[in-house]
Amino acid sequence: MKKLFLMTVLLLLVTVSSFAQRYIPGQKAIQLTLGAVDGFKLKQQDGQAFSIGIAISKYTKGTNRWVYGGEFLQKYFGYKNIYIPLNQFTAEAGYYHKLLADPSKTFFFSIGGSLLAGYETINWGDKQLRDGASIENKDAFLFGASLGLETECFISDRYVLLLGIKEHYLPTSSVSDFHFQLSLGIKIIIN
Repeated sequence: MKKLFLMTVLLLLVTVSSFAQRYIPGQKAIQLTLGAVDGFKLKQQDGQAFSIGIAISKYTKGTNRWVYGGEFLQKYFGYKNIYIPLNQFTAEAGYYHKLLADPSKTFFFSIGGSLLAGYETINWGDKQLRDGASIENKDAFLFGASLGLETECFISDRYVLLLGIKEHYLPTSSVSDFHFQLSLGIKIIIN
């Protein structure tokens, strides 16, 4: 009976101490995200759009974090029976501030903003379509910002599930200034 009691106490101590290993200043993580852009559409003819991102997070004092990363976005636009891809490659540097957390430090809710820079290409640079029409929009360098909300759910001290929403504002885009993103991802704490 004493052994069972001691093992239970030891297990509780290990569990409680593991909560203290989250959001430590200087801690770094790598995150991978996959998102739907401007609505969730599976078919090209519906204007299918998606994004893929990779980023590094570095936690600061006050349970906030800096985020540095890159993202690829692709969206299709219909023209007759042709679907023209818009591709954006962006790099971001941003800061996320923790708004809420539960007492067990399992769920965190943050708000943040990022500066964006990148490049946009339409139809992979091919301005002539098969039917003889030409694309008026030009490839462009992108500059802008994004505002986002993110929820983190710690599965363990090293693995975190992410759910985020972002609004990108890219005024130098030749197609659309705004892109709304809903993304899911995983974050792995690396130190």
